[in-house]
Amino acid sequence: MYINLDVQTDFEIKSLSDLKKFKELMVNLKMKINKSQLARELGVDRRTIDKYLKGFTPKKTKEKKSILDGYYEVIAALLSEDSKQVFYYRRVLWQYLQDNHGLNCAPSTFRRYIAKKPEFAAYFERRIKMPSNKGEARFETPPGYQAQFDWKESLVFETKDGEKVEVNVAALVLSYSRFRIFTLTLHKTQDILFSFLADSFEKIGGVPQEIVTDNLKTVMDEARTEYYKGKVNKRFEEFAKDYNFKVHPCKAGRPKTKGKVETQMKFLDEIHAYQGQLTLKELYDFVEKLNNRINQSYHQGTGKIPIFALEQEKSSLLPLPAEKIKSSYRIKHELVRVNTSSMVSYKSNQYSVPPEYIGKKVGIQKHDDQLWIYYNMKCIAQHQVTNNKLNIRESDYRETLQLSLRNYPDINELAKKNLKIIGEAYDK
Repeated sequence: MYINLDVQTDFEIKSLSDLKKFKELMVNLKMKINKSQLARELGVDRRTIDKYLKGFTPKKTKEKKSILDGYYEVIAALLSEDSKQVFYYRRVLWQYLQDNHGLNCAPSTFRRYIAKKPEFAAYFERRIKMPSNKGEARFETPPGYQAQFDWKESLVFETKDGEKVEVNVAALVLSYSRFRIFTLTLHKTQDILFSFLADSFEKIGGVPQEIVTDNLKTVMDEARTEYYKGKVNKRFEEFAKDYNFKVHPCKAGRPKTKGKVETQMKFLDEIHAYQGQLTLKELYDFVEKLNNRINQSYHQGTGKIPIFALEQEKSSLLPLPAEKIKSSYRIKHELVRVNTSSMVSYKSNQYSVPPEYIGKKVGIQKHDDQLWIYYNMKCIAQHQVTNNKLNIRESDYRETLQLSLRNYPDINELAKKNLKIIGEAYDK
């Protein structure tokens, strides 16, 4: 029997690892190997060719253990669905681990580690916001010329005690130095805005020539549009005159006009990393700490550190007004003790608070014709400032009655009846 076999004798050498099989083939064919030619084609030494022909196999490199592997369980817990904490950016998680778990690695190392873990990478991918495809021209101003203001508003924060509060952060950024001032507030009233700006101007040691802002109700009575310059609120206009700056409202729907302060809002998302971890007082302290850290960090856009750039900008700022003007815009904070009737005194009149604060010292502030009463940074009561001797909220009075008349059948009806009598006796 005769069989015709079509045997493939072509053999391509692509790398040193192919040399072992190539030797086996040449031995079977009883052919001599040209080691010098192989060395030239593969670009290696002739002795290396000889070593691989003899069966040398390089050891497989072992994957090095990352220092971040020790943080795997912590990261998994923080990013789990059960966690109250929210991390919008990898940078925020890296910073949180640095501040609270002793992490010591570069941000780039941390980003690579997260990217290699699909379960972690997926957490951040679903939070990525697609950037706008509209181009924006870069716009810079000279030292001392401009500052931009905005609110990070209506942030719902859960304290470590489980209480949910709505907070806001006022933000002012000097356009030249990028020096920022953040302040946590519970409200966004006009008096709070005046107090924040007045305090901010004192911190930076002067006043910029113009303030860029949104069409806030506390700033504008009528919004600026493409075809209308808008109408500045009378009280804010007086404030601007007292401090000698110009008001520059953005056109409605054009937030990019104040892009320098808008970009700061992402830093304030770091607040969510501490959901359920801090008291309200500790949250105030954290925002101040965050503010200081950012001002002492390198700014990629300017190539400067804001706190040092501010020193260069100070000489270009307008001077502060007289102390009499400055003090008129500061919100006065006064400590008073709650009496046994669950009331506090303000200008010879009394205002009620919940009875649980009887005997404790509370802070009172008056702004926008409202009296705000605080205990450990928590707002416990709000009253319209009046000329009435007694100003009692029905809920406060009802709770006070319940403490002394625990078994009374209808506290609600009694509270209403008594308050009516009190009102007739004391109201003017």
